[in-house]
Amino acid sequence: MNQTIYLFRHGETQYNTQGRYQGELDSTLTEDGINQVKMNARILKSLIKDPNEWEIISSPLGRAVESTKIICETIGYEFSKVKIDIRLSEVAVGSWAGLTLEQIEVGWKNNMENTNLYNWYFNSPDGESYDTVVKRLSSWFKDIENLPNVIVVSHGLTGRVLRGVYSNLSKEEALKLEVSQRTFFKLSEQNVHKISSDFDDF
Repeated sequence: MNQTIYLFRHGETQYNTQGRYQGELDSTLTEDGINQVKMNARILKSLIKDPNEWEIISSPLGRAVESTKIICETIGYEFSKVKIDIRLSEVAVGSWAGLTLEQIEVGWKNNMENTNLYNWYFNSPDGESYDTVVKRLSSWFKDIENLPNVIVVSHGLTGRVLRGVYSNLSKEEALKLEVSQRTFFKLSEQNVHKISSDFDDF
């Protein structure tokens, strides 16, 4: 069976504009964030035929659900049909949730040693490990393997790992993947194709 997955990140949030890492906390979408989702959803509408031939699955976190509602309204899909799956939640960063990188570097200096721009998230003393996230996303992929058409609304870091699992990338490769909120991705036949609202490349 040929399967197509469209993977979305939620729109920009208030915490995003403040440089705060949300993890499992939540923050409402900004006006720009709402417009980002609407633009991406309009592109999606042009790519799919009948929206009712698709399954939409969302993270349960508020910013993802809010984005999902905008997508549903734009493409003509009943929100009540959306499936919520906790495995699509953002990576939990424990005590670091709601903090800026500067605050984390001051409070947990030892945890930030030998890390880089891409992997420090997983050094939270009470957060999720990379392997734990890979395990829950691998389980999710297994459960949807018989669904031909899937639209997913998730998060920045989780979306990176999800694409990494799909493409069999190493941790280092996966964590360097793009996470722009003006971009979504088509996953099909083991290929990942970027679709951007900044360019007419769709």
